[in-house]
Amino acid sequence: MTMRAGQGRDMLPVRRSRATRADGEQGVALIVALLSLSLLMALSMALTMTTLTQIVTHHRAGSAAMYAADAGVEWMARELSREADWNALLAGTARSDFVDGPAGGIRVLPGGGSLNLTEATHMLSCGKKSACSDADLDRVTDERPWGPNNPRWQLYAHGAIDQLLGTNTADSRMYVVVWIGDDPAENDGNRSRDGDPPVSGLENPGRGVLAMLVRAYGPRGIRRTIEATVAFSDASATEPGDIGQDEQDEQNRQDNFNAGPGQTAIRMLSWRHVR
Repeated sequence: MTMRAGQGRDMLPVRRSRATRADGEQGVALIVALLSLSLLMALSMALTMTTLTQIVTHHRAGSAAMYAADAGVEWMARELSREADWNALLAGTARSDFVDGPAGGIRVLPGGGSLNLTEATHMLSCGKKSACSDADLDRVTDERPWGPNNPRWQLYAHGAIDQLLGTNTADSRMYVVVWIGDDPAENDGNRSRDGDPPVSGLENPGRGVLAMLVRAYGPRGIRRTIEATVAFSDASATEPGDIGQDEQDEQNRQDNFNAGPGQTAIRMLSWRHVR
């Protein structure tokens, strides 16, 4: 085949044009890829920051709920020192001054949402929202293994924690509920009275002891629960030991909740956070 003079030179511009167009397309593709990668990184960082913010917010609310429940335990232990008849507490006929209305019913929580106090009490006593029968109360479960001595929880106190002191200065969105029950260590089979003589005639280890459950409800469904037991205690009594009388008296004062003369000294026997 014979090529005319100048024919090769005429084809060079065509080849250069195709090469230039290919290079341009590759450059555009690279820019699009970089922009897409930048967008994905920005979205990833935004998602990470949102998640971290939610974790921090949840942790803070959980801590606030825990402090509110602990404050409820401390306050109620002192209030119990003013109760002369603990059988009235166990029967549900005596209630705390810290209430925001009748026992039971629905409450609108300061942090959002609502709480049915009646259903919550039934859930604690027998694990269902409807009223508990005697058989339900006596049923042995993992949470309530004491049978006839299972606590029959009575609603004792309930309200927003910022109203607990009556000054509205706490600035908290926590709602606190307190239930009182007979100590399950009792062996008398009567969960509505404190320390009745046991059928066996043996000493009743739960005499003079109350079980207390305090639960704080916060925003976004957060709640924290503390179970405690409190007991009658003689603030002037001493225990065997090597410490002096003055030191023992001071220790007794620290260990007992006693708001003043003529009131019952209360000793905190146990405290635990329930998950």
